Amino acid sequence: MSQPINANRLFYASCFALITTAFSFSIRAGILTQLGTQLNLDPVQLGYINQMWFLGFPLSMIIGGIFYQQIGPKLIMQVALVAHLVGILTTIYASSYNVLLVSTLLIGIGNGCTEAACNPMIADSYSGNEFHSKLNKFHMWFPGGIVLGSLISKFMTDANMSWQAQIWVILIPTIIYAILFYGQAFPKAKAAESNILANFKAILNPLYLFMACCMALTAISEFGPQQWVGPILAKAGASPMLILALVTGLMAVGRYFAGPLVEKLNTVGVLLGSAIFGVIGIYMLSTMSGNMLYVAAVFYALGICYFWPNMLGFVGSKLPETGALGLSIMGGIGMFSSSMFQPVIGGWIKNNKTVAEAQGLMGDAADLAAGQMTLSNMLLFPAILIVAFAGLYFFSKKKTA
Repeated sequence: MSQPINANRLFYASCFALITTAFSFSIRAGILTQLGTQLNLDPVQLGYINQMWFLGFPLSMIIGGIFYQQIGPKLIMQVALVAHLVGILTTIYASSYNVLLVSTLLIGIGNGCTEAACNPMIADSYSGNEFHSKLNKFHMWFPGGIVLGSLISKFMTDANMSWQAQIWVILIPTIIYAILFYGQAFPKAKAAESNILANFKAILNPLYLFMACCMALTAISEFGPQQWVGPILAKAGASPMLILALVTGLMAVGRYFAGPLVEKLNTVGVLLGSAIFGVIGIYMLSTMSGNMLYVAAVFYALGICYFWPNMLGFVGSKLPETGALGLSIMGGIGMFSSSMFQPVIGGWIKNNKTVAEAQGLMGDAADLAAGQMTLSNMLLFPAILIVAFAGLYFFSKKKTA
């Protein structure tokens, strides 16, 4: 007699696995300045370290998506656990730039395995509106975990605790998800997703390719400003980690209650509105300082809140024939895009500071100007998305008319 599947326990375990991903994102953002100072790393080198986190993510996510039907979510999550444990412990004891590159890559691999296993596992465990609801609630824990991680990092930094001590915290949700997954039966892939060749053919659909391009832009719109919030806003007169906590806290609430909004506006309408608010939010962040940055953060949060889950939700509902592979590749493209832009953003900060100093600004004033100029560069991403999603919205309306 086969063991019954406890879908809710698997869901909760998946949430703690995503919290591990979130902690590795937010705590790393919080220690970025410390890393640069203690290990004498410039912004470009920090960008390459960030790149490893985002690069490991799509590599393992896409490979996991390809083999999901054959090996199932259980083995993929076992790989995630090993990668997380080794990556976290290696980071704690890292003493050089090269070791940090490898350890951060391992953490990224663990994070990608989590996405590769949990997204289709939720799809296989729930159906209909419950699937969309669970998917939004699952992805709520990425921003929700970032809130917790940001506040923990701020508290520990203010208490003059080392960056190594902060990395230890990431082990807590890792151990919890390992315990929750232990001994559980996992669902089998749905029959419609079992033909990997059919999945590949479906991915060549022009609509999927269009959404893949949009995914690259939605991801960097979300992860670019957030990952660099410390160096960019350090001299802007507000706490970068409180801004990160505010943004991701609003994202968590928004995703938790996303169901009625998506039902009323439809997925494409929500994505279009998100792109508009994203432009407004990044513009405000790039032009304001002091307490007004918290107001800007609200607009930015409303912009990026619904990007990730609704991009995946669109693929899952409109292009179901792409299967688990389609979801994994879509998420992988988002992370790969974010990976490629990390050193670029680091270079923008470095070059913009040089420009600011050439204009006669020094010290904190130069850092502030460099951060604002870097955010201005990032405005292009959501601006392109407004055009793309507006086109998709009217195309969809015309098609259903």
